[in-house]
Amino acid sequence: MLPAAMPDPSDLPSDGPATSPALRVVADAAARDAATRKRPKPGERRVQILQTLAAMLEQPGADRITTAALAARLQVSEAALYRHFASKAQMFEGLIEFIESSVFTLVNQITEREPGGAQQAQRIVVMLLQFGEKNPGMVRVMVGDALVFEHERLTARMNQFFDRVEGQLRQSLRVPAADAGSATPTVDANALASGLTALVVGRLQRYARSGFRRQPTEQLDMLLTRLTA
Repeated sequence: MLPAAMPDPSDLPSDGPATSPALRVVADAAARDAATRKRPKPGERRVQILQTLAAMLEQPGADRITTAALAARLQVSEAALYRHFASKAQMFEGLIEFIESSVFTLVNQITEREPGGAQQAQRIVVMLLQFGEKNPGMVRVMVGDALVFEHERLTARMNQFFDRVEGQLRQSLRVPAADAGSATPTVDANALASGLTALVVGRLQRYARSGFRRQPTEQLDMLLTRLTA
């Protein structure tokens, strides 16, 4: 007698429903997508929101950005934005905090490395304009264009930022005014600090209103040399 043939495994009943090769491919792809699509951590999402807001401010016609447009750019719901910021004003405050922290960290580095005087003041002005050049979206916040329709406290905070800049320039310039034999070194330092601050604000405004075509640092060295000579 011939031995019985071994059954083909494909003929045996399975323990569960059969899955076609095509369905297995789709399921495997979905599993891979789920594994790679991780939710950002709360802090990371906040940074992502602020980065996207700053990028949108670089675009033409970005004087007023809605939370709906911001959420659409991020591909999240507006409710998701409000889990990280209580209001749009808080988002702008986040950008202002970045500006303040970045600029005054650099100011401190300049004052530590550069002796007080006209050279120190020049370095601060150059740094401010270079910061704006590298962060065009932030410039709209610095000069107030992006804050026109927002809470007035945001504009007041940016005004305080430039008051603080002017105070630092005044401090830098007081000693050289006295060394130059001025009878009124404090008055002279105040006037020059005010003029340099106005120069910074004016250059940044021109940069924003030119659609970021007119660089704020163009012909700056010659101008600063004449102003602080």
